[in-house]
Amino acid sequence: MKLNNQLKTVFVQPLSYVTLSMITIIVISPSVLAVTAQNSLDSPKQSADRFTPEQNFNSTEQKIAQGQEDSVLKERSEFIQQANALYSQGDFKGAEESLRKLLKKFPEDAFGNFQLGNVLFRQNKLEEAISSYQEAIRLKPKYALAYNAIGIVYASQSHWDEAMTEYRKALEINSDYADALTNLALALWQTNKRDEALVSLKKAIDIFKAQNRNEKASQVEKLLEKIKNSDRPGVS
Repeated sequence: MKLNNQLKTVFVQPLSYVTLSMITIIVISPSVLAVTAQNSLDSPKQSADRFTPEQNFNSTEQKIAQGQEDSVLKERSEFIQQANALYSQGDFKGAEESLRKLLKKFPEDAFGNFQLGNVLFRQNKLEEAISSYQEAIRLKPKYALAYNAIGIVYASQSHWDEAMTEYRKALEINSDYADALTNLALALWQTNKRDEALVSLKKAIDIFKAQNRNEKASQVEKLLEKIKNSDRPGVS
């Protein structure tokens, strides 16, 4: 059964809130920034290879090195925080410029590339957004968020098959990724795979509830009911 125009209009709101849930990931706490940035620095083993235990804790060289690490973390955090502030003000161009400065300084930053993709998407620079997400995946192959984001870009263009491929890649990495399950359900619905869409939504609802994300669970429950009702006689 082909979806009628009334049903297609129902899709707009769910896609909007799912997209927003992905985009607002740009707001991130300084503690998370510190952990993310530290991953790009030397591992503890690499540091141990360079210094004896006494040097590690007491040497002037180590104190200088620690100061440099702190400086890197601080600088990276400042770029991200500036991008956050500009984004929250609706200045997506300004946020993009801040993130590009970050990536010029730290080109191997997967998170920065992901966030740049989010900002480009909000500016309707779809191909550039996909490229940024793909770069994030190149740097961090198990980046489920980036696969989900590429799917959202394809969905915004009604490229449902491509979108489903990306959502499924995200779910291969994390089968409990409820946002990707919701997005997949929307794409399945748009391609007349109603029963599969319902299964995906029910699983997403259970996961959202288990994660105490009750607002998202409620939103998806409403979507589930709309899809169920769409198959009833007399709906046109």
